[in-house]
Amino acid sequence: MRPQARVSRPLGPTRRPGPRLATPRSLRKCSGEPMRRPEGRGPRGARNPYPAGAAGRSRGGRSLFGDRSLLVIHFWAPWAPQCAQMNDVMAELAKEHREVSFVKLEAEAVPEVSEKYEIISVPTFLFFKNSQKIDRLDGAHAPELTKKVQRHASSGSFPPSANEHLKEDLNLRLKKLTHAAPCMLFMKGTPQEPRCGFSKQMVEILHKHNIQFSSFDIFSDEEVRQGLKTYSNWPTYPQLYVSGELIGGLDIIKELEASEELDTICPKAPKLEERLKVLTNKASVMLFMKGNKQEAKCGFSKQILEILNSTGVEYETFDILEDEEVRQGLKAYSNWPTYPQLYVKGELVGGLDIVKVRTLYPLPCSTDKWDTFGNHHCTLNGNFGVVGLLFSPAS
Repeated sequence: MRPQARVSRPLGPTRRPGPRLATPRSLRKCSGEPMRRPEGRGPRGARNPYPAGAAGRSRGGRSLFGDRSLLVIHFWAPWAPQCAQMNDVMAELAKEHREVSFVKLEAEAVPEVSEKYEIISVPTFLFFKNSQKIDRLDGAHAPELTKKVQRHASSGSFPPSANEHLKEDLNLRLKKLTHAAPCMLFMKGTPQEPRCGFSKQMVEILHKHNIQFSSFDIFSDEEVRQGLKTYSNWPTYPQLYVSGELIGGLDIIKELEASEELDTICPKAPKLEERLKVLTNKASVMLFMKGNKQEAKCGFSKQILEILNSTGVEYETFDILEDEEVRQGLKAYSNWPTYPQLYVKGELVGGLDIVKVRTLYPLPCSTDKWDTFGNHHCTLNGNFGVVGLLFSPAS
């Protein structure tokens, strides 16, 4: 089972005196428990899975931060079960990647370090190579951690000429990202879950003015996070772009809002009614539910999925939990107060109870057949059975 991505409890005080993240010696002093078992055999008779030096100590008397190999630091907290789960993941990775050094650092024990690297939740992983931070991962994402370790472990140290090419490639990527949508917001977190106060205020302003925008979570890509500061010559986040051009950060957006210029610069989102009409007609059969086809998030949605799946009818879903505007607006649009809601060719069929009734007591449709016992059959989409769910033009 995949562990949760974030821990809701905030980290402790960030101004408490603490040692700097400068040498492996300070790491041992801060964490008190490096990610390393004593030499010999560990639990269940297994050998020590951590390679030499994985506890954060120097090799040959040199600082591990100056080593050309990959260093992965896990900022953790003893009260977070996700951290314990990710420790197990790191132990397995250490077995596979003996050339990589893994260190765990208790975030609350080193507040200055946590503040410096903007550690706001645990678990968080930082990746270092050649004394430089090269990547970051926030949250308990085992597959993503594995991918990052494999990628960085396999990539070597690049000569200056290669670094120049990499910089050119990054600039091209940043150009594409800033042009990915007419209005692009680079922020900490997502619009649904901002991870800093400035990003939250920015999202609130854009929503208030009904501005249509896409977003990029800078916590998901350390290369973009650092590179965009140079690319835009703007050192902080959030950053708002329109047609690939930087508009500014939160202060600038507030000024534009106050001068009533914001509405003329940023593209407007379509009216809600127009958007709902497009969504309900996105597929011939559309189900608005809590969750998706793979994972229903309420019992009613689960039941209606089972009914639809049993008919063999092709349909698409929309997760109302991911869009509060649609969730509330569709109730008024359809004059139907609950979910799930099923639509056929843009017209509301009803909720779970209506679908159950239609299944048991179908109305005639052009493809219907009746057997010798008087049972009704619907052959729509090649499905022949006593299903009777009416998804035909004559319904």
